[in-house]
Amino acid sequence: MTPEFIVEFATQAITLTIYLSMPMLGLGLIVGLMVSIFQAVTQIQEMTLTFVPKIIAVFLGLLFAAPWMLEKITIFTTRIFENIPMYIR
Repeated sequence: MTPEFIVEFATQAITLTIYLSMPMLGLGLIVGLMVSIFQAVTQIQEMTLTFVPKIIAVFLGLLFAAPWMLEKITIFTTRIFENIPMYIR
């Protein structure tokens, strides 16, 4: 295992993590922005009004994106396990 290999492996893992978290973070951002605009327009400053819609949106996004996320992480993990003999050299 060379330092270059470890850096490349870590880069792939971090990239996959970011790639998998983007849909949920994007939904949370969009819903948060919409709720903030709603609060600014109506001048309602309720703290729970920001959290509940975000939690629901992220949960629904996770529900719909879970098969895709599971496929991506399974492919990555399978590739790691298949290449273990190459990693040991």
